[in-house]
Amino acid sequence: MTAMNRLSQKISAAVCLFTRLDRRDADHEKLTRYIVALNRETLPLEIIKHGAACLKEITNQRVLAFAIRNGNRIDGWADPKTDEKSVQELILNDFNATGTTALNLRTQSFHPDRQACRFNLGNLVSYETGKKKSLSKIYMIPDPRSCGYHGDIANIVLQSCSLAVSRQMTIKHLSNTAMIDPLTGCYNRREFANQLKSQIAGAVRHDSDLAVFMFDLDHFKKVNDRYGHLAGDQVLKEISLLVRQNMRQGDVFARYGGEEFIAILPETDKRKAIELADRLRRKIRARTVLCGSRAIKVTASFGVASLDHQNRETNTIIGDADKMLYKAKLKGRNMVMPGLMKLVRPGREETWDHGLRMRVM
Repeated sequence: MTAMNRLSQKISAAVCLFTRLDRRDADHEKLTRYIVALNRETLPLEIIKHGAACLKEITNQRVLAFAIRNGNRIDGWADPKTDEKSVQELILNDFNATGTTALNLRTQSFHPDRQACRFNLGNLVSYETGKKKSLSKIYMIPDPRSCGYHGDIANIVLQSCSLAVSRQMTIKHLSNTAMIDPLTGCYNRREFANQLKSQIAGAVRHDSDLAVFMFDLDHFKKVNDRYGHLAGDQVLKEISLLVRQNMRQGDVFARYGGEEFIAILPETDKRKAIELADRLRRKIRARTVLCGSRAIKVTASFGVASLDHQNRETNTIIGDADKMLYKAKLKGRNMVMPGLMKLVRPGREETWDHGLRMRVM
């Protein structure tokens, strides 16, 4: 009877071994499918979602967060069912972040019923890969039913996600670099042309307003000649930032060349575009750019055009705005063309009428 028991135990052990081997093979097949899927994604959040789904299905462990540090920047992705502040504290503390470290925590949206809770490395499972300056970590809520090889799977998922995310972030950086003017941080001329073509098509399709304004800084060559090109560059950077800060998020602003800039104003008619251009003109005139001990003041001339049945081509609407800019220069600079009707009241300075009586000159 004892011999039969020993034989039964050996058979049971063999069955369990083969069962584990079968399960391990099946898990590695699932792992392969997920790795292939996440490498097809182009958005970091989708890459992390594939990794989280893989670990949940294979190891039954829920991914709480994923983070990558490059220098003083940390990009993190969190489970939307968690508490945002708790995850931020966890990542910043674990990475020994200093006051100069920037954390960009992303998720689709945090769950409205999330509960604030404290996470620490004592009640989580974490894995890391990389070096001190460039480090990736994944944080998971443990499951007691995990198998020994699940740690290897978690490491493979972490490395695959890290490589895929880093690759897409590099691609995005290179793409952004190709679209951005390096001095001012605005769109460059090529990207502006792409944006304008798309915006005009959308405006025509939806029968909506669209306006464009161009401006350049008056007598800018004198700024370079008097103060030097480094000071001129500082003026361009500060004025372009001033304009961007006073435009809507959906507007498109670009450096068109030299000291000339151009903007697309979606869902904006000509009158509103002229009003905006004049507000910007006055802000530019009031700004003093400090460059060392030198205080530099500049003015700008604006030309405005709007979409109509005659100028639905990119070159046409740009040409119309350019003509208005040229007209503003001929009339003395530091103005917007076409302008709005001026009202002169007896005994008072000349003023703009911003009421219903306003009309385009």
